[in-house]
Amino acid sequence: VQLTPLPKGASVKIGGYRPQRLVLSADQPATITKLPQGLKAPAFGILPIGAGGKPGVTYHIGVDEPEGAAASLYIDSNGNGDLTDDEPADWKPRKNKDAEGKEWTQYNGGAMLEIKYADTKLPAHLGMYRFDKTDPSRAALKDVVLYYCDYAYQGEVTIGGKAYKAMLTDDAASGDFRGTDNEKGSGVQLRIDVNGNGTFDRKGESFDVRQPFNIGGTTYEIADMAASGASFRVVKSAKTVEAIPTPPDHGVGKKITAFKATTTDGKAIDFPASYKGKVVMVDFWATWCGPCMGEVPNLVKVYDEFHPKGFDVLGISLDQENAAEKVKSVTADHGMTWPQIYDGKGWKAEIAQLYAVYSIPQAYLVDGDTGEVLVDSKELRGESLKPAIQKALEKKQASQKN
Repeated sequence: VQLTPLPKGASVKIGGYRPQRLVLSADQPATITKLPQGLKAPAFGILPIGAGGKPGVTYHIGVDEPEGAAASLYIDSNGNGDLTDDEPADWKPRKNKDAEGKEWTQYNGGAMLEIKYADTKLPAHLGMYRFDKTDPSRAALKDVVLYYCDYAYQGEVTIGGKAYKAMLTDDAASGDFRGTDNEKGSGVQLRIDVNGNGTFDRKGESFDVRQPFNIGGTTYEIADMAASGASFRVVKSAKTVEAIPTPPDHGVGKKITAFKATTTDGKAIDFPASYKGKVVMVDFWATWCGPCMGEVPNLVKVYDEFHPKGFDVLGISLDQENAAEKVKSVTADHGMTWPQIYDGKGWKAEIAQLYAVYSIPQAYLVDGDTGEVLVDSKELRGESLKPAIQKALEKKQASQKN
């Protein structure tokens, strides 16, 4: 199999990412040979990328955070030790206020790398973000930049005589598509659109490249995976594993899976029947999820504007056990006045399992009367959220008049 490189945009296509931690230090690595002029408060780190690739290549990162001024991000994209000859990194501030009205600045962005292997190069985008280092609620991350794989391979793979859309993703952002021998997983996934619905679900459609998997009743394995991911083989396995059923199809125009549950304030919910006449967003999140909390101010603003017009939100917390009070305090402090469902089971929360949710934030916008999914989940974030809600409400109101 030879798939086509996708240098950027993989995290959107697969609907999530797995953040990795990079610890910063004020000490300049000896392998950095040249720095940009005028740095005032720099910190440095080395990206652990390229294992199995070209020896002697080190990818450096530099963050300059002068007090009272905008921060800057520098990436040694070509791995030559010079932080002045690379394409500028994207590093944009975003202001957030806590419950007491204090403002904190989170930076988001990323940069392209040229991952070098013995016989090839792979252009690869890393998404990155950094919480405000002075925010006491993020004290554990004050010296950390979070980064994630935004590159992949895509195309088709033929298995059992049938062609499927596929993606090969380096979820651990290691640069080595052979993955690691780890009991928690190799960090590399071959994603196959088994049910042909145009998406890659984690359940039944995402397979560890070091583990056997079953499609159509036959067990297969990955063989001869190149470190660069440029080629590999799918072969029948001597082992036998069971096929994993694919999750429900919650694409636009499909019916959402109904469920019954009780909110944290004791109210019984029959979803989506409890939301007749409304447009409702079921939102999977957690207090520990940085990207989730980053979406909260915008969601609160949109909710406050459109709730009187027929928009509602139902939160599904994926917090662990004994976190009920934390969920209650966080929602109160951030103005999240909509109902919440919390069962203390984390990733194994009953509704998360029912919906096959394995990455957050994740949301579905649903017509309370028909149960129809109205909008692609990717549109329910950031600047796309408000126009998506507004358009859905206008359509709903027009249909009610008719």
